[in-house]
Amino acid sequence: MLRSISAEWLKLRHTRIGLVLAILPVFSLLIGCFNFYFNQAALQNGWYSLWTQVSLFYGEFFLPILIAICCAFVCRLEHANRNWNMVLASPMPITSLFAAKLFTVSLLILAAQAFFMSMYWTAGRLFSISDAFPMETVVWSLRGWFASISIAALQLGLSIRIRSFATPIGISLCAVFLGLGLYVLNFGLLFPYSLLTIGMGVLSQQGLTPAENLVFMFMNSAFILLFGAWSIRCLKYKDIASS
Repeated sequence: MLRSISAEWLKLRHTRIGLVLAILPVFSLLIGCFNFYFNQAALQNGWYSLWTQVSLFYGEFFLPILIAICCAFVCRLEHANRNWNMVLASPMPITSLFAAKLFTVSLLILAAQAFFMSMYWTAGRLFSISDAFPMETVVWSLRGWFASISIAALQLGLSIRIRSFATPIGISLCAVFLGLGLYVLNFGLLFPYSLLTIGMGVLSQQGLTPAENLVFMFMNSAFILLFGAWSIRCLKYKDIASS
């Protein structure tokens, strides 16, 4: 397992994935700060008002796209030059291969979350928000990261099956709008993209009750296991189309 993870990190060396991890959070934060700056008369709740602006674009749109990009990126090399054939013919267990990719994507998203939170704190200082920094936002960020893993498990399965780099990203964008609709209809706990909206506190900053937190954790865990099992089964029993 450790060798599989090391191999995944070696593939990311000398790539521009770090630039992607930085650009999307920066872009979303700039949009949110722009809205916050020009609507400060109506946004009077300090850090929480700033969070509503920056997390809306990041958690609802840019983060799911970032997850899809990372998943497509870690499968990019295998799709080139029929490398899937060599990988699947190696003695490495299929489960370890998928788990290593999921673990790698999870760490990349965790780094993006940490970078986003540091920029959020910096933006609050630049806006001279005098209130104490709300630790609830850290909890929301970590919950969003956990929800991201369930999305990553799904996106990895798509990226493994689909040779195109852009197609899984387009599917993720469509799923974002489906997740938003299910959230509005109060079915958010039944779809991983809606769980990301709930976890990040994007549209509602009300805290989850202990029971709701338990259901949130259970549903994310179930999606991770479900999509992980599907992806591993695809690798074991389905032919991978490679160029």
